[in-house]
This record gives sequence, C-alpha cells and structure tokens, in this order.
Amino acid sequence: MPELPEVAALADFLDRHLQGAVVTKVQIASFAVLKTADPPYTALEGQTVTGVRRFGKFISLEAGGLSFVFHLARAGWVRFTETPAEGQLKPGKGYLAARLSFSGGSGPLALDLTEAGTKKSLAVYVVRDPADVPGIAALGPDPFSPGFDADALAGILAASQHQIKGVLRSQSVMAGIGNAYSDEILHAARLSPFALAASLDPAAVRRLYDAIHSVLGTALDEARGKAPHELKDTKRSHMRVHGRAGEACPVCGDTVREVSFADTALQYCPGCQTQGKILADRRTSRFLK
Repeated sequence: MPELPEVAALADFLDRHLQGAVVTKVQIASFAVLKTADPPYTALEGQTVTGVRRFGKFISLEAGGLSFVFHLARAGWVRFTETPAEGQLKPGKGYLAARLSFSGGSGPLALDLTEAGTKKSLAVYVVRDPADVPGIAALGPDPFSPGFDADALAGILAASQHQIKGVLRSQSVMAGIGNAYSDEILHAARLSPFALAASLDPAAVRRLYDAIHSVLGTALDEARGKAPHELKDTKRSHMRVHGRAGEACPVCGDTVREVSFADTALQYCPGCQTQGKILADRRTSRFLK
C-alpha cells in the first residue's frame, strides 16, 4: 500500500505534469470504485487542471471547481503515459479501473488507476470539495503539518488506550502512515509495536516523534521527483525491518521477526525493540519467553 511518502511523490509528479492540461475524457472501467454520483464524473470533461494535492493517503486532482479524489488502498497504483492508447475501456476487464485523458502542451496524456488482486478497495470520488470525502473529513493531523510537534504527539498518545502500532496506523489519529512505515518508525524509535501508547514516558515520546520525521523525511527525499513506476522499488529498498523477516537487523544483527494477523503482518527486531523477547502471534495474545 502506498503511504505518505509515495502518495506525496505521486501528487507532486501529477501536479507538475498535469497542471494546465484539459480533461478530455473520464472513463470508469470498474464502477465499484466510484463512490459518488453527484456531481457526475463526466462533469470533469472540458475542465482545466488547476492542481493536484495530497490529503493523508488520498490524492485530489482539481479541475473546474471539482475534485477527482482517489485512494489507492492496498493494491492500487497509478500509470501515467504521454503516449496513451485510444479507444473505449471495456468494463470489468483486467486491472484497469479508471482512465483520465488530457490534452496538454506537449500532446495527449493519460492517467490510469489500476488495482491488482481479488480484494478490491481502490476508491474514487468526484466532489465539489475534498472535505466532502468522508475519509478526508475524518483525517487526523498530518505529521508534517505546522501544528504537529512533540507536545501534540504526547497529547495524542496520552489519550489513547491502544497499542502504539495501531495508533500510528489509525488515519483518524495521524494521517498518512500505514503498515510499512509504522514498522520502520517503531524500529527507529526502539519501541515494541505492542507497547501501550499512553504508557510511553517523555523520552520514548521524543524518540517516536524524531523517528516519525526522520523515517518519513528520508523516504520523502528518496521518492521526490521519481515517476510512478519507480516508486515501489524505492520504497522497498530502504526498509530495514518491514518485509525483511528472517534477515539480519542492519542495526544490531538480530534476526528480524514477524507477527501475523488475519490479513496483514508486522515485522520488528527483538534486539532493538523488545529487549530480546520474541512476540507471540497476536492470535495467542501472549509473549513467548
């Protein structure tokens, strides 16, 4: 799933390439992805793109007073081409869910939204204001917003009775962080993913705050300026624990471990994060000594 750094890079790329272009056609190949009916998606046609913005993990393409908002979910992605194929999309065929065609200064352009796999969660909204999208309206503070400082984070954690891994992933608490970067942030902060948020002392809160900015900041720097097809490999190449179960931790050399859930998993380093303890599968709800 693309998270804050990749979504920010995508929004920046699309803003640079599409601002000033005219939307010539909007096609929806999978109507399950379209979550709104008013205004109709065809109302975008003939409108000039004024900008592309990010809200958490949502991207909003704005044209003619309307916003084409999409959330890529777990298996969605963007394909951008300056040599688009012509013709009508066939509903329900392949991975392609939607296509926006444009006329720009250098010729025709196309933005495709694709989704792999059988579990379909990609979502598209056409709205008059991005805040009309329920997921955007419910977002918590962005980690890079001016008001998000160490004191703000301390207040969020003190008010939560949940484990820190879940707090970081909750979009209504903090916008933009998902499963992968929460693993990386907790590793950098030397915190167990199962630590209760409210139990963190001031030193741990400060480590967590610094880790959020250092991990996401580094990822943003790496992703900035890259085309969509380059971003997935860029994300994977800089992970220290996420997706690396069984490998040696690059910090302490201990073996990176995994905890599996029904539909996801987390990775952590016992040496760096749990004082050497191996966490049990959460379906057993206990520690292994």
